[in-house]
Amino acid sequence: MGLFSTNYKKETDESLMQMLSKGDRKAFDELYGRYAGPLCSYFTRRLKYDREKGADFVHDLFAKIIQRPEMFDVTRTFKTWVYSIANNMCINEYKKMAVRSNTHNGLDESYAIRSADTPVTETLHRSYFGDALKVALNELDEKHAVVFELRFMQELSIKEIAEIMDLNEGTVKSRVFYTLKKLSAELSVFDPKLNS
Repeated sequence: MGLFSTNYKKETDESLMQMLSKGDRKAFDELYGRYAGPLCSYFTRRLKYDREKGADFVHDLFAKIIQRPEMFDVTRTFKTWVYSIANNMCINEYKKMAVRSNTHNGLDESYAIRSADTPVTETLHRSYFGDALKVALNELDEKHAVVFELRFMQELSIKEIAEIMDLNEGTVKSRVFYTLKKLSAELSVFDPKLNS
């Protein structure tokens, strides 16, 4: 080991990709550690809550990255680049699913298990809200569902989403506004101000 060892945790995503392109496997491990979890959540929600398929897609995406790190577009941030690839993978999968007309109606396991001190009515309310939100999201058209996922589940900025989806920021903002308005109407039964 050299006198100066690399602190991978302090490196930017982009410099880790440069290291990876030179064969540095620890740089890959660091990128995987940063993005595998959020990308798995992203894929799982986008792929009808199929956790196994979400994990498979993460594996496929990182396999592409490690096999061909030169694919990285150095004019972009790693984050927007990797989510662009993830978005395209989902679009391709939707096309295949449409051909197979395959549906999956599993329960979402991401909701927290109730602690002993949480009132049953509150737990039920949260559970019903979660189910209603999932139904409402599934009823959104694809372009609005993707924007919602990237903005509120992955916590990306309007600018990052615009880059990922190759849209202008105004279009992204209007899609976010439309989606929130539609979800608000669909889920109004859960608004305590309207039901007091």
